[in-house]
Amino acid sequence: MDPAKTPLGQMLLDEITPVVMVLSTPLVEEACFKNGFSFLQMLTPFCSFHNIDVPVRTASDQPYRLQKFKLRLFYASDVRKPDLEVAKEHLKQVITEAGEKELSELSLDAPEISHVLESSESGNTPSWLQFFNKELIRVVSFSDHEAFDHPVACLLAVSSKDEQPINRFVDLFNTNKLPSLLNDGVMDPKILKHYLLVHDNQDGPVDRATKILAEMRGTFGTSDCALLCMNSSSDSPVKHEDNPWASYNSNVSPGQDLGCFLNIDDVNEIKDLMQDLSSKHIIPSMEQKIRVLNQQVSATRKGFRNQIKNLWWRKGKEDGVDSINGPMYTFSSTESQIRVLGDYAFMLRDYELALSNYRLISTDYKLDKAWKRYAAVQEMMGLAYFMSDQSRKEAEYCMENAFNTYLKLGSSGQQNATRCGLWWVEMLKTRDQYKEAAPVYFRICGEDILHSAVMLEQASYCYLMSKPSMLRKFGFHLVLSGDRYNKCDQVKHAIRTYRSVLSVFKGTTWSYIKDHVHFHIGQWYASLGMCDVAVKHMLEILACGHQSKKTQELFLGDFLQIVQKTGRTFEVSKLQLPVINISSLKVIFEDHRTFGSLSAANTKEGLWHSLEEEMLPSFSAAKTNWLELQSKLISKNYRDSNVCVEGEAVKVNIEFSNPLQISIPVSGVTLICKHSPSTSEVTSGTKNDIDGKCEELTTSRDLSSDNSSFLVSEVDFLLGGGETTMVQLSVTPRDEGTLEILGVRWKLSGTIVGFHNFEFSHVKKNTAKGRRKGKRSPNENFKFLVTKSIPKLQGSIHPFPEKTYAGDLRHLVLELRNSSEIPVKNLKMKISHPRFLNIGSPENIKSEFPSCLMKIDSVPSGANANPSNMSDTVFLFPEGTSVQGVTPFSWPLWFRAAVPGDISLYISIYYEMGDISSVIRYRTLRLQYNLQVLPSLDVSFQISPSPLRLREFLVRMDVVNKTASESFQVNQLSSIGSDWEISLLQPPETIFPSLSLMAGQAISCFLTLKNCRRILTFEDTGSSISMPIRSDIKLVPQGSEDPVYNMSSEPLVNFHHYERQQQEFSHEPLGDLNTVDFVLISRPLQSDTNASFSDPPHVMSHHACHCSTASTGPISWLVDGPRTLHHDFSASFCEINLKMHLYNSSGATAFVRINTLDYTVTGGQLNPLSVVQSVTPSDNQAGWHDITPVNEVKVTSNVTGSQPGKSLSLGSVSPYIWSGSSSTNVHLEPMSSAQIPLQICVFSPGIYDLSNYVLHWNLLPEDRGGQDETRQPSGKCLGYTYYLTVLQST
Repeated sequence: MDPAKTPLGQMLLDEITPVVMVLSTPLVEEACFKNGFSFLQMLTPFCSFHNIDVPVRTASDQPYRLQKFKLRLFYASDVRKPDLEVAKEHLKQVITEAGEKELSELSLDAPEISHVLESSESGNTPSWLQFFNKELIRVVSFSDHEAFDHPVACLLAVSSKDEQPINRFVDLFNTNKLPSLLNDGVMDPKILKHYLLVHDNQDGPVDRATKILAEMRGTFGTSDCALLCMNSSSDSPVKHEDNPWASYNSNVSPGQDLGCFLNIDDVNEIKDLMQDLSSKHIIPSMEQKIRVLNQQVSATRKGFRNQIKNLWWRKGKEDGVDSINGPMYTFSSTESQIRVLGDYAFMLRDYELALSNYRLISTDYKLDKAWKRYAAVQEMMGLAYFMSDQSRKEAEYCMENAFNTYLKLGSSGQQNATRCGLWWVEMLKTRDQYKEAAPVYFRICGEDILHSAVMLEQASYCYLMSKPSMLRKFGFHLVLSGDRYNKCDQVKHAIRTYRSVLSVFKGTTWSYIKDHVHFHIGQWYASLGMCDVAVKHMLEILACGHQSKKTQELFLGDFLQIVQKTGRTFEVSKLQLPVINISSLKVIFEDHRTFGSLSAANTKEGLWHSLEEEMLPSFSAAKTNWLELQSKLISKNYRDSNVCVEGEAVKVNIEFSNPLQISIPVSGVTLICKHSPSTSEVTSGTKNDIDGKCEELTTSRDLSSDNSSFLVSEVDFLLGGGETTMVQLSVTPRDEGTLEILGVRWKLSGTIVGFHNFEFSHVKKNTAKGRRKGKRSPNENFKFLVTKSIPKLQGSIHPFPEKTYAGDLRHLVLELRNSSEIPVKNLKMKISHPRFLNIGSPENIKSEFPSCLMKIDSVPSGANANPSNMSDTVFLFPEGTSVQGVTPFSWPLWFRAAVPGDISLYISIYYEMGDISSVIRYRTLRLQYNLQVLPSLDVSFQISPSPLRLREFLVRMDVVNKTASESFQVNQLSSIGSDWEISLLQPPETIFPSLSLMAGQAISCFLTLKNCRRILTFEDTGSSISMPIRSDIKLVPQGSEDPVYNMSSEPLVNFHHYERQQQEFSHEPLGDLNTVDFVLISRPLQSDTNASFSDPPHVMSHHACHCSTASTGPISWLVDGPRTLHHDFSASFCEINLKMHLYNSSGATAFVRINTLDYTVTGGQLNPLSVVQSVTPSDNQAGWHDITPVNEVKVTSNVTGSQPGKSLSLGSVSPYIWSGSSSTNVHLEPMSSAQIPLQICVFSPGIYDLSNYVLHWNLLPEDRGGQDETRQPSGKCLGYTYYLTVLQST
């Protein structure tokens, strides 16, 4: 790319151009002021030539042509160094005016980062920045060490009305009026002079001016004199469509017309004047000067000899003291002439000649330690390299060298460093080195805060235009720039920079910087009186939970102050404070489903559906939409609509949270609703309805108004720091029609109103033939069809405990009310946990509790409750039951805390409307109760067969009090059923010495359990007589007044039924014939009952079901015979007769075989001939064992029948043999017994273990068809231990 066409090239062609000094008389200025400008301003627009086409020949013989050329015009009084303070004030004014021009854009939305990036790539950065940079460069103009600002010519203008015009020309160039650059010897005063006679045609004819021009040519020379006639349009002002002076005069009033007396001929004459001055005078003069200076320099400095001479002459100067400008250089010095030569060549585009002279003079200045001049030459070398499109590396090196040298000079070189840095930055930007250009802007900043703000802003755009864009650095440096603008009271620029940052931080997690930006933008807008926009930005920082408490108070306080300044109430959509958790939004309404409590409404619909499935009418359409049951009454459009009832509230649960650490008051929280009297408006909801909600918000402000179509609740609350609260809002329709809930509305701190529309993405409903209808749109969850008022049941259970102990048994009452005069009928009820809650009989409503559970002597134990109440299905209230009016309907319930834990009970009551014209034919009342069940007594039982009696068992009962502070009294133990008899082995006083079970205490007691089921034997010829069975034992001392509880009473037998159902899943199903159930009755001691229980328990029942009595299988046996006897072995061996009693406890015929085994003496010990492994489920030895031949019994957890491998040290005892049959077979019918004779022969005294036999059993297949398939079909077991002691008789 041509360097001259780059931004830097354009800047150099505008700023490093020949300067023409202008001297004019007051009459000349007066003639020009008629047109609204000065003489210099009149000429300025015609000093730029884009196609001057002038041939130029400098030091070389090859000419080239200039196409673009420009002159810079200055009055003689302005040819001087600018005053620094005045310059700073001017720059500040430039920045301020730029901010005023962009004021209108501040009310617009912040630009998106994509738009900012596109504008930057196309070079559309803020236009005033380029203007500011030019003004900043001009601060260091007319320096004594640079020649491109020195005038190359002087234009002297005298009016034809001036007296003695020739003398006036002479007086104008008086040395007393010339700039100091000419008087102080810095530049050659012998410059080109061009004499211009200005004639105002409004002052008369041009004759006098012509005579004066002739006289001027005779005095100053023909070529150096010119005549300019102006103001030719004296009759009517001229309006220039394309006014050339408009862009050069910024202080023109809007109604002023510049150049109004200059016609087209005058304008053309000015153009010709300036072109002639440039092409025929200034350019040739500069050419001539370049050639002359080049000859002089070549003669004195070029060539090897002159270079050695120059170095020798400057030898030793490097040891001198550093100075800013070095030695004083006059215009006639060689160094000054070389610099003039280089600058002239640069202005005439001969960059090679300029670069060679800059190199030549650079060494001289460096040796002379004239650092400022050295830096200036290095700066021009870098620009010459750039314009000649030579080495980039050399150009950047020269610019960096010059920049660093300027900075070393301190404050005297700061302005020059700024100019050098700006040119260097433009050079880097031209080569797309934006990332490298940004740090240069930082180094330019200096100590002036306002200038640093501008530079930081320009640096940020460099980061933006880097490849790839560095957005974070762009935003960060814009914030730094805006902060400095604010410190200099440039609030508009601060807002502009901060607004540009918003799009960078949008969507990021940089919360702190976003809060900083929005907060300060809001403050600055408020200071400008733009409070509406200020509030918009302050709203963004309200939910600043990540900030400190002090910062949150600052943000909220400033926000409220700004709102108060506006003097009106703001309504803000989606106000961030407090935060609304939309995911927690839940709509609770009652159609055919009604709820007795909030917890019931919050329960999942699937749970209620599974509970109510059996109660609801079994129509085919009922499982898709309950309204389809009345499809003939309701039009097709409303079958999928939500339905609510007139006069019944629709509730919305909304979670509000305070993200701040400070409390915030929230008032007037209410729903935004819309009611339509006609049901024809209930449709799927269009987008226009949602988008227009802000304009058509309708709420019932006057809650007491009878004319309102609906009533809404209003809630006020104070949200503490970090607090979250669930608020329930309601709307109650008063008329039939349609009701739509649009959103929620609230007021924060009483000053600003926030509202949030319940907007969801629209979901189309797809209904395919033969398929279920599509899912309803979320928007439709807030639209309701309001039907006329219908009856509604209200129910409660009392007194329902909130906390109790496991086993607690209570009598409760279900109470139903119907405030409507229309009755409800056909009531049904189902309970989710019948194990906890059981439905009683009508006669129980007046029963005294717990006396109704006591056993009455006149009533036999077999008089049990009707088991028909024990149903897991739907309970039907008696036919004809109805609820109407103010009289409540009551029904008894029984409660038992079955297991510890947090329990939720669900009850659903179905009822139908007495008015058949209702759209809703039936409704359900859903009740939920939560309770906490604490552990109380842990009861366990271990059963082992008795070694002494067949069909008797030893039972060990372990009771542990698992509470931390409660004491219990154990009253009664019962076995359920008529086949078992239990009795204590110890009196109750021995078991419970303190008559109670203290907290944490554990007690064990032993019982005997006897199977009293009728036994069939081979000798039975008739039925046995039924004997009384003892199934209840009191665990309190004899004579105590504590009654016996009837296990056959209605609640106990019913709850036991559900306990058996529940516990059978955790036990191996062995069949009812081999299991027994126990119920332990207890009560807490009233004196120790926890005070936290409002209604302490009276009766507690603990159920242990399916306790197995079967150990080795369905066959049990017992060996009966003597234990000790005397015999004279000197006479003969001893024969002993034994009996084995067998019992089949199964319901199938059993085949039993007994094999006896003899022993041999090996090594003085008795060892078995063979070892038979036990077939019991467990490999461990357990049960009742005779460890030593003493009368001591040990109880263990399970029953097993043998101890294989046991031996006795009886070396002197002779062996014994089984003298009876070695194998005996017997068939046992179900539930029957038999006896088998056995005999042994003993040959010596001693102690013998007669357990060396094996019992094989097998259940016949044809008799096991109805039994559980998990029962073992066969098995074999070792014999029980039976010790026999035989002594020698005397």
